[in-house]
Amino acid sequence: MKRSGKEAIVASLKSDFSHSEAAFLVGVKGLTVEQFSQLRKKLREQDARLQVAKVRLMKRALQDFSQADGLKPYLCEQIGLVFAKKEMTVIAKILCDFSGDVEKLRIVAGSMSSNVFDEHTVRAIASLPSREVLLSQVARGLQAPTANFVGVLHQLIARLLYVLKQIEQKKQNV
Repeated sequence: MKRSGKEAIVASLKSDFSHSEAAFLVGVKGLTVEQFSQLRKKLREQDARLQVAKVRLMKRALQDFSQADGLKPYLCEQIGLVFAKKEMTVIAKILCDFSGDVEKLRIVAGSMSSNVFDEHTVRAIASLPSREVLLSQVARGLQAPTANFVGVLHQLIARLLYVLKQIEQKKQNV
């Protein structure tokens, strides 16, 4: 590969890393072209991108990013970088599901901001619900005390009305 091709790959990796919310390292040794195509298609549907390059080029591309320092020890063998532009949990779930179906795909590590996650943490992240579900759970949690308070007030008013009705009935009977 000529120098200009290598520079283009490094520039592409830098651009993808700077515009992504999270990045994942996956071991791709032994994957077929068809499996690569399937994985890329699933990732593209969620606005993510898989890029495979020589480890030396990946190291050169990531040296400018201080948040990628934790990924450097994982850069060895045949590695692919998955860039998640939107939601990290969805991409982690896709990778975990695909690695379950295709044993040759191996999740190596993940990175978000300056945090680096190992394989087990990435799998734990994949088990989290989506952002929308988490936000609705928080909203329900915030709403619950208010709803309970309204219920208690409603019961107090209902009891007061019941007592007043009983008093009225006693006065009518007397």
